[in-house]
Amino acid sequence: MDGTVLIADDDRTIRTVLTQALTRAGCRVHATGSLAQLLRWAEEGRGELVITDVMMPDGNGIDMIPAIRRMRPELPVIVISAQNTIVTAIRATEAAAFDYLPKPFDLPDLMARAGQALARRPRLSEVRGTTAPAPGRGEGGMAGAGPGGVAAGMAGGAAQGVAGGPALPGAEGPDPALPLIGHAPAMQNLFRMVARVLNADLPVMIAGEAGVGKSVVARSFHELSDRQAAGFAVLTSADPSEEAIARAGERAAGGTLLIEDPAGFSPAAQARLIGLIEAWEGGPGRAQMPRLISTTGPEPQVDVASGRLRADLYYRLAGVTISVPPLRARVDDIPPLARHLLARAAAQGLPARSLSEAATAVVRAYPFPGNVRELENLMRRLALTAAGPEITEAELRAALSETMAPLAHPAPDRAAGPAPQPAQPGPPAAATGAMAVPLAEPAGYRLSQSVEMHLQRYFDLHGDQLPPPGLYDRILREIERPLLEIALDATGGNQLRCADLLGINRNTLRKKLTDLNIEVTRRRKLM
Repeated sequence: MDGTVLIADDDRTIRTVLTQALTRAGCRVHATGSLAQLLRWAEEGRGELVITDVMMPDGNGIDMIPAIRRMRPELPVIVISAQNTIVTAIRATEAAAFDYLPKPFDLPDLMARAGQALARRPRLSEVRGTTAPAPGRGEGGMAGAGPGGVAAGMAGGAAQGVAGGPALPGAEGPDPALPLIGHAPAMQNLFRMVARVLNADLPVMIAGEAGVGKSVVARSFHELSDRQAAGFAVLTSADPSEEAIARAGERAAGGTLLIEDPAGFSPAAQARLIGLIEAWEGGPGRAQMPRLISTTGPEPQVDVASGRLRADLYYRLAGVTISVPPLRARVDDIPPLARHLLARAAAQGLPARSLSEAATAVVRAYPFPGNVRELENLMRRLALTAAGPEITEAELRAALSETMAPLAHPAPDRAAGPAPQPAQPGPPAAATGAMAVPLAEPAGYRLSQSVEMHLQRYFDLHGDQLPPPGLYDRILREIERPLLEIALDATGGNQLRCADLLGINRNTLRKKLTDLNIEVTRRRKLM
């Protein structure tokens, strides 16, 4: 990697880590804690890449990008931010940032994106006919960043974090007004996709399990787009009449029409939807055709294969398909999301609460079959019923046990034999080197019961019809992939440790990763 990189971040630790990593990669680096200094460097012609934080003491890094582009249109800007919301991703995209990454970030990922930015743009000598200025340290640079300074930076900047752990609440803490938060790669990919197609003239299908926030994503498409001043209408299978469909189309003219679960519409209602879309596309009202947003289950193709969703309607609605991950696929997001939901509950008039450290560990370990909706209901309940300002582990476990009670199997008939015994407890925390946190499930609730619950739900979604043939192999594939991904994440991408954890041969693991096209990234924890 070759080039001069300008870094602006108020966290000295992050400046140090990035300076060291980029320097080792062959780059020249200027680092500062001031946007004003960054702009001066850019105006002087320094730098071939900018990496900037958003929330800075003297301004907003995204707001600075237009000024940089006016001065240096060839200079790419990578935005990093601890405010991991869809709004930040959209603003970065609209400002023509080269890329956006959340904090805490994965250092190899950031280095790869920096390399792409430097490789895709001409050198300063090609653009300006000059040689790039020699590196300087400038105000706020790394010249004096010795071990003591790094330690001080770690103490002062822990709120934002760097690659290796969940973001902690800090200066950019939870804002109850902000929709869709998440640091996990799956959520960041979702944010980037939404930002890219936000104002595109394409229908969007939002797929995911119940409770993951599909409707929130759908509304974000309207409220954050250039159609926000126009109408917004929701169409459900509750009223699929021709008149209801026509009224929804009229209310959404020029705006956005949200179609919730089109596979749940009757064949006649689906035919009416197709007729309405065709009338828009080929008629005089094409200019007022609304943006079509639809929400579906996690496998809309299965709905098409089973006949629940007409193929011609599916292809009209799935111009772009966006998948919203379940909570179990982004466990590091659960604690900050819980804090966000508690803050929102307080903003709506409920008592202000926080989670104790022990309660946070439990909520992170819980599988949340109801996803974000279940988490929100749980936080609102605890905000109302907790005895003090801090929610305790006992209060959280009691609420979870009551939540799971209806899902638990009835007690077995004593004549049929003894009840199944709960799993034996694992080694104590001292033996594992970490705090042992059991899953927040009722006593005796087993993994097999959780799997059974999800499988039963899958069958229930098909109503009176059976799922498509090939269910056995399909279920095994669906289980195998997340199992491998979660195990790899838990072992930091170390394939030897992952194979040992799973109890399989390393070569077998490698073959499975290749067959399933699972990318492996070794993480280095920097803090």
